[in-house]
Amino acid sequence: MAPPAEVLAVRGLSKTFPGVRALDDVELTVHAGEVHALIGENGAGKSTLIKLLTGVYRPDAGRITFQGREVSFGTPLEAQKAGISTIYQEVNLIPLLSVARNLFLGREPRTRLGLLDFARMHREADEILRTYGVRVDVRQSLRTLGVGAQQMVALARAVATDARVVVMDEPTSSLEPREVETLFSVIRRLRDQGIAVIYVSHRLDELYAVCSKVTVLRDGRRVHHGDLADLDRIDLVSTMLGRELGEVREEGQTKFSGGHLIADEQPVLSARELSARHRLHGVSLDVRPGEVVGLGGLLGSGRTETAKAISGSLQLSSGTVTVAGVPLRSGSTPAAIRAGVSLLPEDRKSEGIVPGLSVRENIALAVLPRLSRFGLVSESRVDAIVDTFMERLRIKASSPHQKVGELSGGNQQKVLLARWLAMNPKVLLLDEPTRGIDVGAKAEVQKLVDELAADGLGVLLISSDLEELIEGSDRVVVLKDGAVVGELTGDEVTEDRLMRTIAGETPPRDTDEEAVTHG
Repeated sequence: MAPPAEVLAVRGLSKTFPGVRALDDVELTVHAGEVHALIGENGAGKSTLIKLLTGVYRPDAGRITFQGREVSFGTPLEAQKAGISTIYQEVNLIPLLSVARNLFLGREPRTRLGLLDFARMHREADEILRTYGVRVDVRQSLRTLGVGAQQMVALARAVATDARVVVMDEPTSSLEPREVETLFSVIRRLRDQGIAVIYVSHRLDELYAVCSKVTVLRDGRRVHHGDLADLDRIDLVSTMLGRELGEVREEGQTKFSGGHLIADEQPVLSARELSARHRLHGVSLDVRPGEVVGLGGLLGSGRTETAKAISGSLQLSSGTVTVAGVPLRSGSTPAAIRAGVSLLPEDRKSEGIVPGLSVRENIALAVLPRLSRFGLVSESRVDAIVDTFMERLRIKASSPHQKVGELSGGNQQKVLLARWLAMNPKVLLLDEPTRGIDVGAKAEVQKLVDELAADGLGVLLISSDLEELIEGSDRVVVLKDGAVVGELTGDEVTEDRLMRTIAGETPPRDTDEEAVTHG
């Protein structure tokens, strides 16, 4: 049996931006019917490579061969028409248009008179989306759907364009487990149809579930290429980070230290009976200085809503929030910020960074009112703060004046963290702080959380990564359907107990506890 045909090949690809060598002599080969993992730290060159493949950037050197001929796409539309479709982590469709219009954008069916054939469009859109497990009214605007459903619409659109290569950039970051399984079944169907998939993800479970080949980038260079089955997980992490295996094994799954010195005093944050119509139902929790409290639960359990209620961006129907003994006014973000509450939102693109502004401007954004005198801002004080946090958080940028939109996802997250740390908060609310960033950047953020707690900051940590939640938290408050269903403390904070609590089961008691009880 003949081996699968080579559908896409990259030879000696290089790309340089001002002050940064993003890609250096990179090679990549993808065959028909292959699911190929493309992995590496933030800043390793993954996004640059994808943008070179799809016509966003032009290479400085090297060549790209697609289906046996050398290509040079001028725009993403050219790449898509040729047969290379991309699904980005942030859904890049048009929210105000209907679901059906988004699905058929640029290739709408028309009547014999040249008019849009809405009846056919709606019928076919409904049929296509049902194969992806999405059952919605395709005539409604895309923005009315949840992020997960929007992501599935983007996937359906990419596949429906007769693609020969589909690039998936963190496709499961906004999906629920049920939607992830649907995505995997779609990927396997594409594979069986001879369509190649380039799969970018930081979730190792996903890679081993669907990928057969792997290419690892580090600092803009290819450092590994081969069968994924030949690398176990610890080897894969070691290859990505460029660290010795022993060092990776010794330091565990995360960079959390495993415990914090918690001040034996009154809570710095106290939330009591927080309720918001259809969202929260009597949520209560405390955070003490130097403590990291985790919020556990499935997607939609009320974790993000709790953080938004505390930070003033979600209006409460009842309940109170107190910071350092001072009650906060419900629904007032400025009041929460003044009281010392800072929220790092889950969606850094739409709720956090301003891509068109520089690193310096993004960091200084919140603190500017404090640095102004009679309406004039001290530039030297701004520079001092920006330099301090760029160094402390090890933000990689050519200069403070580089646009933040040009940075990797991990560095964008650090810029957002720097903005709120510059406010010298008492409480830091972290909603998925390591979502969509690589292993190295994730480790740096985790170490920083430890350092902040050691400095006496109260931290509320929301994470879908169970290992991160377990290793990083002193206590975990578990939510389900907008209500608290349990709290785990100390040795109780284990994966088994957390999963059982989320599922509504009573966790089994530890043997040591039973021995004490029966002794």
